Amino acid sequence: MKLNQLLLLGTTSFAVCALSVSDYVAGVSANSPSRAVSPTSTQSNSGTTVVQSQPVALASGTFVAGEKPTTGEARIVTENGHRYLEIDAAFSTSDQGPDLHVLLDTPEQPPQTYQNLGSAINLGSLHDYNGAQRYPIPDNVDLSSFKSVVIWCRMANATFGYAPLRPSSNASAQ
Repeated sequence: MKLNQLLLLGTTSFAVCALSVSDYVAGVSANSPSRAVSPTSTQSNSGTTVVQSQPVALASGTFVAGEKPTTGEARIVTENGHRYLEIDAAFSTSDQGPDLHVLLDTPEQPPQTYQNLGSAINLGSLHDYNGAQRYPIPDNVDLSSFKSVVIWCRMANATFGYAPLRPSSNASAQ
């Protein structure tokens, strides 16, 4: 008799736990911010409404080959008061560079090799040779002087590819 009671208790506990988890997941899904509308409002656990803004494109460009084939799109966006460089899911460059970096540079067509980085801003190491990526842009950077995004191999001092930037039609001075 004790074994049957233990089995019944275990089954009941499992069912209650499973229902709690499914209720929690449904609640989280219902409260997740939508990516379709800008700005979005979400209800936080404390009951307060939080407004989150969608990325607003400031500039964008299409990658072209430098030393290596490089494809995809780059765009500079502002979101919640911060600026980011976003590279889209169609991005691809050669995996032959062991030390690739993402730069913002002032000319539309950057040099094939750099004598010094001068006015270029290094946003950090390339996260991946393919696919969507995002890099924060420091708040003190004046974006008005930057005209290209560069995929640069530091070790070989070679520009793998670059995207000349054009201001977006909805861009404001940010």
